[in-house]
Amino acid sequence: MIEDFGYVLLFLVTGALFVGVALFVSKLIRPDRPNAEKLLTYECGEIPFGNARVQFNNRFYIIGLMFLIFEVEILLLFPWATVFKDVGWLAFWAMFIFVSLIFIGFIYELGKGQLKWDIPRPIRPTYVEGVGVMEESEAETLKKSA
Repeated sequence: MIEDFGYVLLFLVTGALFVGVALFVSKLIRPDRPNAEKLLTYECGEIPFGNARVQFNNRFYIIGLMFLIFEVEILLLFPWATVFKDVGWLAFWAMFIFVSLIFIGFIYELGKGQLKWDIPRPIRPTYVEGVGVMEESEAETLKKSA
């Protein structure tokens, strides 16, 4: 039985070794010649305006994480139910405790308000005379300082 897991471990170590060696060799071989053009936001020659960073609602990460948790739970329940069908009530109560812990975590997140979806205020571009198109907040700051 342990030999089977040894093969899996050998496979994982060999795969990680191949990736590590490939990354190290590519770092040694590739030319490293940074210049001003390569360090621009858009390497194609477009002149950037405004901020390149976009605000992203962090709620997407929580929803994605919750999806992964429940997806893995479902993936674990089906094989568990088929393998432990002969054990009877012991397997049922073990599965019940597992699902209950996941459900308690879901209720906890719901109680903390992590699943309330805040609609972000859209940022509208504004034209400022002599400057061009800017984000609304930047344009208001510029108008106040002028």
